Amino acid sequence: MVRVTHPFHPRFGQELEFVKRLLTWRADRVFFFDEAGALGSLPAEWTDLAPPDGFVVVAHGRVPFRTSALLELADRLEALGSKGSAPSGEGVQEITP
Repeated sequence: MVRVTHPFHPRFGQELEFVKRLLTWRADRVFFFDEAGALGSLPAEWTDLAPPDGFVVVAHGRVPFRTSALLELADRLEALGSKGSAPSGEGVQEITP
């Protein structure tokens, strides 16, 4: 049996029938049979087969996002903005003191 530990996954807390753990397309995945007998898979880090993420353990629910993820998001938003995703001047208002 394997337990789903990812807090936002719909199967969180459920125990599933473990089949195999494989590296597929460079991703560590856990394969299981669900209650209907269908084969499914999840990233291994979303199950109790992988050790808990140290950041998650230390943060203990107090920090919803990693700094690196927020910086990556900011970079992507800046890149989208620089591509001219909004028509020039539309939706942008300059505020002067």
